[in-house]
Amino acid sequence: MPMLSIVIQAGGQSQRMGQDKALVPFLGQPLILRVLGRVAEMADELLVTANQPEKYAFLGLTPIPDILPGCGALGGLYTALSAAHHPLVTVIACDMPFVNPQLIAVEMALLNQTGADVAIVHTATGLEPFHAVYRRETCLPQVLAALEAGKRRVDAWFSQVNLVTIPEDSLQRLDPQGLTFMNANTPAELAAAEKQAQVYDAAEQARNQPGPGCV
Repeated sequence: MPMLSIVIQAGGQSQRMGQDKALVPFLGQPLILRVLGRVAEMADELLVTANQPEKYAFLGLTPIPDILPGCGALGGLYTALSAAHHPLVTVIACDMPFVNPQLIAVEMALLNQTGADVAIVHTATGLEPFHAVYRRETCLPQVLAALEAGKRRVDAWFSQVNLVTIPEDSLQRLDPQGLTFMNANTPAELAAAEKQAQVYDAAEQARNQPGPGCV
């Protein structure tokens, strides 16, 4: 299996939250630490993009500012793909407290099996580009071409590459509670996510407990 870079996108404007979403407390720790903690073990390379890197010194990583400032979500994706060093790249939004490492593994396997350029989930509200896996070599030139054409939508270049999509209704085993794509964009959404996380984390911990056996 090709090696994987995981890039957490932090430090956006966070206008609806009223403060930097990545740094808001979530169950007693900055939200970005929860996101990082859920994916760190499967990453061959772990990166963070942020335009105020000094705010993230506590992570022990060196955040990467936008290469092309002011280019919106597509510019952020360009920075993530440019900064990554491995053939496959997962880009995760910093406000997704239930990011799903099992789903990332499935997306990686799909790229390996199909030779596609992007493995991405299709939900009722559309594609989920910030929980997808990208083939860096083929995607990066197309993202740059879209930016040079003045485009800013993160999906503006999708028609130029081979996408393998995963229907949301096939994720029951990986995401039985339907929380993977839950965002914490506002204080109310953050509070709701914290409440969900208390139950979710307890259930996840119980699943990971070893079963009875001989001593």
